[in-house]
Amino acid sequence: MTETIDERIARVSFTPDGLVAAIVQQWDTREVLMLGWMDAEALRRTLTEGRVTFWSRSRQEYWRKGDTSGHIQLVRGARLDCDGDAILVEVDQVGVACHTGTRTCFDADDLDPARGPELPASAEESA
Repeated sequence: MTETIDERIARVSFTPDGLVAAIVQQWDTREVLMLGWMDAEALRRTLTEGRVTFWSRSRQEYWRKGDTSGHIQLVRGARLDCDGDAILVEVDQVGVACHTGTRTCFDADDLDPARGPELPASAEESA
């Protein structure tokens, strides 16, 4: 890739307050671990340092996952979605991802949605 870091960051559609949602996923199992927020500088750090950095909306400061807990996220890939308004960061998660001490932030509260109909076998094959 010949784009500079600044050119890659310029493709992101940040919110009016300068943030973009960053979905963090375990790179090999595809398990969704957490969602955090990044501004341009947090994204720059993530893309250049190999560790995930977020912007804390509550503390108004940068934080790098694992600096105090030891549960670090090693970057394995990063992709921008088709609209440019969300980032998928693929990581190798060392330890737990959630501040509650669980592997993922998405195992606490099942919203019990209605399920869509099953696809016919022929539709599953072409999906």
